Amino acid sequence: VTLGGVSLNKGKRHPTVKSNAVIGSGAKVLGNITIGKNSKVGANSVVVCDVPKNSTAVGVPAKIIKRDNKNCKLAHDDLPDINKEMFKYLLERIHVLEIALKEQDGIDVSDKDRKLEEDYDRFINAMNSIKKK
Repeated sequence: VTLGGVSLNKGKRHPTVKSNAVIGSGAKVLGNITIGKNSKVGANSVVVCDVPKNSTAVGVPAKIIKRDNKNCKLAHDDLPDINKEMFKYLLERIHVLEIALKEQDGIDVSDKDRKLEEDYDRFINAMNSIKKK
């Protein structure tokens, strides 16, 4: 976790983390802000504004996804992956647009689609081979 100042000016420049707050691995909390009591910050999030007490913040930049979660039993590993959800949305959106193009204008993207799938498979295989080493 990085707890950092964002200014060279004199005075308070670093975050305040209140009691019972949990900050996930790799998160960056930057500036004179407060992470409220009983709050959670998701792993790899970048927090640049206050997180209210009893809240959960995730993402880059971090967004409050839950407030007043006093009785929240949400485990840290169950926090949503905002980037994953955005990519999923974008992929679905592209798929809808491709279908619309094909239906409306008769544009066939299947050759380009096959090429993209091959490139993706090569990328995944390369990543998997790195993990095994």
